[in-house]
Amino acid sequence: MIDILITVAGFLAVVLLWVMIYDSNRFVIREHTVMDRRIRKSCRAVVLSDLHNKRYGKNNEKLLGAIRSARPDFVLIAGDILTAKPKASMEPALELLGELAKDYPVYYGNGNHEHRLKLYPQSYGDMADRYREALKQIGIEPLVNSHANLPDLGITIYGCEIDKLFFRHFRTQDMKPDYMRGLLGQASDRTYTVLLAHNPDYFPQYADWGADMVLSGHVHGGVARVPFWGKGVLSPALRLFPKYDGGIYREGNAIMILSRGLGTHTIPIRVFNPAELWVVDFLTDCDGSCDR
Repeated sequence: MIDILITVAGFLAVVLLWVMIYDSNRFVIREHTVMDRRIRKSCRAVVLSDLHNKRYGKNNEKLLGAIRSARPDFVLIAGDILTAKPKASMEPALELLGELAKDYPVYYGNGNHEHRLKLYPQSYGDMADRYREALKQIGIEPLVNSHANLPDLGITIYGCEIDKLFFRHFRTQDMKPDYMRGLLGQASDRTYTVLLAHNPDYFPQYADWGADMVLSGHVHGGVARVPFWGKGVLSPALRLFPKYDGGIYREGNAIMILSRGLGTHTIPIRVFNPAELWVVDFLTDCDGSCDR
């Protein structure tokens, strides 16, 4: 009996190791479609988050190939394309972004890793300045509590960079009702509002502010997901089975697409939790009656 249990345990360990290696080195494509009468022209975006300097193939050719095959009109980034690590190379992130910027408009919302570079120069030196300048050279200006209007499409894209206190471990921090409005002003209800907000924990506050669609990341799908149940196990805030761990969520009329990300960092594995590239279609619902 003991021999059988040892054999079964060994077999399960091998299977788990295989799944870990497999899921840590692949990504899947998720799709979502939204329709709204304020959208003036149908369009498509790809959404990237939490790449953390990961490369899929030489020069990220597999990821670039998947993005190009989707034929997006623009690229939306929900943060953490690089990893904040002293003296770490920024080349994988810049290499990918440079290729994307050649073909598509790129709207970049910072994550906590981009923000961290700016907050702690004593640890990261001039990495924040070098990264910002490199992005400028390839034609990308991050949306740091600012927005871009796309009037031909009827879409406004906001990038939100919330304070570091909202990324504390173990619990969420209270966010005052007027906090988002203080950062971004008031969202207009005349255009479809997309909010790039890296931390999904504050989705109700984003929805109350006026976001129609929130694009988030940060949680990495919970690192490992429980088979059949499907819940992510651990969030970056060190909370077990977080409420927001990946997928589609709704709050009133708002929707949040929470990507499980494309890379890893602190816990460099994925288990039953492949990386994700999201493709989002924005469709007009004018039925001939929208103002032109």
